[in-house]
Amino acid sequence: MSLEIYKKKRSFIVTPEPKGKGTESGPHHGEQVARDDKRIFVVQKHDASHLHYDFRLEAEGILRSWAVPKGPSMDPADKRLAIQVEDHPMEYAKFHGRIPKGNYGAGKVEIWDKGTYETKFADDDMWEFNLKGKRLKGMFTLIRIKNRNPKYGKKNNKNNWLLIKKKDRDEN
Repeated sequence: MSLEIYKKKRSFIVTPEPKGKGTESGPHHGEQVARDDKRIFVVQKHDASHLHYDFRLEAEGILRSWAVPKGPSMDPADKRLAIQVEDHPMEYAKFHGRIPKGNYGAGKVEIWDKGTYETKFADDDMWEFNLKGKRLKGMFTLIRIKNRNPKYGKKNNKNNWLLIKKKDRDEN
């Protein structure tokens, strides 16, 4: 993945968002990752046109990103919609502030949680990881939603995922 979409959506003359270095590479999907492979995650509360939470996981030198309308939950009974959005640069993990009106994503961004994570398994349709943050702790799964019922449309929106807390000692 590249930061091309991220950069096309923003005017860096106006927005305080980081531009990013754009050097992304490395293995990720389709392989089991070593248990000691620790990377960063960040959740940003984003009060834009609609309040949501941006859930970001470091992978391949960038931040894979999902918009979570209701925010992440520590309750395994909650299945949160997570809409995959464009990848963000690593520098975005530290970003907080206000994106000016008239710009993509205009509104207030604050860091809601951050920490490290370990990937347990990842492929094109599922990502299992252990979060070690202040608010979010323990095993989580991102699962791609597949539309198998033609009644609801022929196209599958590959950007829709579910973010689910797995049952473990860290659940609420």
